[in-house]
Amino acid sequence: MTTTAPDLGKVTKPAKAKRGGGVMSSTGLYIATGIAAVLFLIPFYLIVRNALMTDPEITGEDWKWFPTAIQWGNFAEPFNDVTVDFARSLWNSVVVAVLHTAGILLICSMAGYGLARIPYKHANKVFYAVLATLMVPTAVTFVPSFVLVSSLGWVDSYRGLIIPGLFSGFTCFLFRQYFLGFPKELEEAARVDGLGYWGAYWRIVVPNSLNFFAAMATITFINGWNSFLWPLVIGQDPSAWTVQVALSSYMTNQTVNYHLIFMATAISILPLVFVFLFLQRWLVQGIAQTGIKG
Repeated sequence: MTTTAPDLGKVTKPAKAKRGGGVMSSTGLYIATGIAAVLFLIPFYLIVRNALMTDPEITGEDWKWFPTAIQWGNFAEPFNDVTVDFARSLWNSVVVAVLHTAGILLICSMAGYGLARIPYKHANKVFYAVLATLMVPTAVTFVPSFVLVSSLGWVDSYRGLIIPGLFSGFTCFLFRQYFLGFPKELEEAARVDGLGYWGAYWRIVVPNSLNFFAAMATITFINGWNSFLWPLVIGQDPSAWTVQVALSSYMTNQTVNYHLIFMATAISILPLVFVFLFLQRWLVQGIAQTGIKG
């Protein structure tokens, strides 16, 4: 029986991986991302376009992609309107959104940390009670909340606009899920140094959780800024209106001033755009760090 020695001088080249599928998938991903970006930007384009046009151009039969002559004077019109104090409404929205965000972050983070770290035999029951609040429709608690706020004399005040919304069951849930995944070794080292739960929370946990706090701050600020129904009921006097309530006042049964509505809308979304662009990186990282685990 004879055997043939292998040809050592002949080197077999590895087969090349086919890249067709990868290129096609990447191209499809770029196309889908581009389409999504265009669809996302269309509302902003329409707002800016209409804000810089005249009413006849906005309502005209012929579509125009850009204004024939840019109406820069429209920018000052919301602030010069004698029927609505637009500058005051912007300030009210800033105060309400900032204090609302700060209060929710403080209260819900402490509640979430307590549910995640402090041993208590009824902790799970308290947590389930917090989750149960997410199943209660807002309309159910709206009237009792208004009666309570009215009886306290908080109508047309920052207290009435801010305090009733200083707790969020969903935000508390997210903080609890995040703190469950927080390294216990850091807290144990803090306790060795003599810190209690409050000291560990304030000096160790919070400074090392700024990404998540920034993410929650972004979401909470946007929700507080866009709030409409509660400020509409509590802010009965025009001096207590937020910007969303002020925007609704530009459309009446008698007149609709289109360019004024769109310009005021463009001005009102600028703070949200700046907040989102500044904190978008922390927003994605913070949501990814929630850990959604029990």
